[in-house]
Parts: sequence; structure tokens; C-alpha cells
Amino acid sequence: MGVFDPIAIGLIAIGHLVCLGGRLSFETILKFTLTLRNMKTLQLAGLLAFILLMVMSCNNSPTNTAVTIEAKTDSTIVTESSKGFSKTLELQGFTFDVRTTGEGSIQQLAIQPHGLKDDNKKIELETDGSVSNAEIADLNADGFPEVLVYTVSAGSGSYGNVIGYSVNEGNSMSAISFPQVADNPKANKGYMGHDEFAIEASALIQRFKLYTESNNNTNPTGKTRRIQYSLKGDAGARKFVVDKITEY
Repeated sequence: MGVFDPIAIGLIAIGHLVCLGGRLSFETILKFTLTLRNMKTLQLAGLLAFILLMVMSCNNSPTNTAVTIEAKTDSTIVTESSKGFSKTLELQGFTFDVRTTGEGSIQQLAIQPHGLKDDNKKIELETDGSVSNAEIADLNADGFPEVLVYTVSAGSGSYGNVIGYSVNEGNSMSAISFPQVADNPKANKGYMGHDEFAIEASALIQRFKLYTESNNNTNPTGKTRRIQYSLKGDAGARKFVVDKITEY
């Protein structure tokens, strides 16, 4: 068989057609080659095997098929700052929806009570910073809940604050006064913000890392100070009072 044998040329042409257009399948080529009558030499059989391997390789190679990739955009990414804080609190038959709106250092806080006898009017006020959490508990064991909202100021200091409301015998709500650490000489040494708040065993707990003179605002190396508060006062005049200050 010569190099330019018509059968060999035909097989090569078929192989190229499959590679370029993908219009002929492997089975079609196999049927075609089986019908060839002049396959008596090993040379032609070897050439046929080579052509078939080339065709299979072309079929398995990547194609230029267009792929549509759905990319995430800013409009589909919901962040905490864009949707605000949202939490529903329930205790002792009363429900409170806590929501915030707005962005930046000043946000709008709304507390909607449900179940009060006289006044279920929504409480609305501005907060310095964002809301980090909200909790509910009966802190003075009078049978009615207190709602506490924890805020964190904008900036590197992240100073915390507590916005509290107490239910007055199931009729209405009144604000609870919360003392600032900066105003307490027994608690403010080494204080530079980054507060954490939580209710533990019917008491409000505030924690923060202490800073030494060599620390910058974001890298405290001192101990952790823990302040425990109890709720004092009568309806309409309740406030948090420091019970205990410890360090560890």
C-alpha cells in the first residue's frame, strides 16, 4: 500500500471531519472501515488503528462550547448593615419585635410591644452605632420582663451601651437607666471600649479587655474586667446599679 492510498486518504479525511465538525460518530467510522475490501495488509490495519485513535482523541478533547457563568453582584449580597437588626423576644406572655433601619453611625431603633394592657405604642429612637444583640429576662423577679438592646458605637473604639425597657405591671413600658463605665472611677481604668453584654442568672454582665499604656486601641494585652449589674428602683424609675467588679 502506498502512502497516498485512496483508502488511507479517505480515513484521514473522515478523522478530520470528526475533529472539526463533530458530525460523524465513532460508530459511523467503524462501520465504514469494516466495509473496506482491501484490508489485507498489516500496514492498512495499523493506519486504521491510528486514525481511530485520533478520532477518539478528538471526541474527548475540550470544545469551545460557550459556558454561562452566573456571577454574584452587590445587589444579591445581603449584609447585616443593609437589612438591619431584627429579633423577636417573648417572655411571660409578652412579645417584643426589635428592629433597626438605616446605615452608618446613626441608626433608627424600633421596639414594638405586644400584649400590654394599656400602651402597645411602638418605641422609636436613634442609636449611636449599630445593634449587636437584644435579650429579654425578668431581672427583678416581679413577674414582668425587661427588654435589653445592646449597641456598639462606630469607629475603632466600639464602645458599648445598653438600651433597656421594663414592663410596668403588664400595663406599659418605661426606660431603664444604664451607667457609663467612663463615669465610674472604680471601673474605668484601662477601659477603651470593645464591650460585650449578656444576661447571666438574672443579672446584666458587661465584659471588656483592659488596655495598658503601651497598647493601641485595637490590641489590648491586659486582663478582662467583668462588671455585674442588678436592676433597682420602682416602676418608671428603674436603673442598673453596679454590684460587683472582678478581673481575670
